[in-house]
Amino acid sequence: MSQYDPSLALKALTDWWDEMGVDADETQMRAFRKAAERAAREAPQAAPQAPSPAPEARLPRHLRKKTHEDWLAEARSLAADAQSLDALKTAIEGYDGCILKEAARNTACFDGVQGAPVMVIGEGPGGEEDARGLPFVGKAGQLLDRMLAAISLSRTENTFITNVNYWRPPGNRNPSDEELELCRPFVDRMIELGQPKLIIAAGGVAAKSLLQSKTGIMKMRGSEHVLKTPGGYEAPLFPIFHPAFLLRRPEEKSRAWRDLLNIQARLKDLEA
Repeated sequence: MSQYDPSLALKALTDWWDEMGVDADETQMRAFRKAAERAAREAPQAAPQAPSPAPEARLPRHLRKKTHEDWLAEARSLAADAQSLDALKTAIEGYDGCILKEAARNTACFDGVQGAPVMVIGEGPGGEEDARGLPFVGKAGQLLDRMLAAISLSRTENTFITNVNYWRPPGNRNPSDEELELCRPFVDRMIELGQPKLIIAAGGVAAKSLLQSKTGIMKMRGSEHVLKTPGGYEAPLFPIFHPAFLLRRPEEKSRAWRDLLNIQARLKDLEA
């Protein structure tokens, strides 16, 4: 009788979720992952004489015996080797260290103008972004486009858009600190390659992650911060409300408008 292979079961399950258009069940994903790791440890002892490849070699890359630190080191190496934004995009798409990728349909790296003076960094993909492989293209993205247009910014002319995480979390939950840490080398390298004059952090998840702060968006917004990357690049950063939050809380749009005016004024100073 053939041995149960949890890695194949996980793939079949995630394929079914994708076909049915439902969100992945993260609890089941992690259970399969643990079962696969256990099978990889136990199978060689159960059948050491088998001529077939080791069970570990048949597992998806994320299920092989790598620690969080191993994957973080790989992310740093891949990011450092990228010499252009397109090369960085290829590296991110090929990276398997973040468990979120296992249930995501697409990797959403960036959109907009490479080398633009303004870089918008959001939280991560939602349903529409996951389907299209682009950041900020759903309803929140449409509002973001209108907000940017109000201060003469556009993703087709002078703005670059990305996220602190590139794969949709199941159920649209916030990415975990561990998941954000694995993506961070790519985020830093994207900033260093893009060389923005000004960074907009859209939402509390992005702002807290970028600034390594526990302060909430209500206190961070309305003021200028400084972001420094490990490679030595430095730029002013302005936290703003996430457009999705403004869709739920339209009464906050007046404060969002003041934040946009501050960004517009600061950008004029930087370009003077």
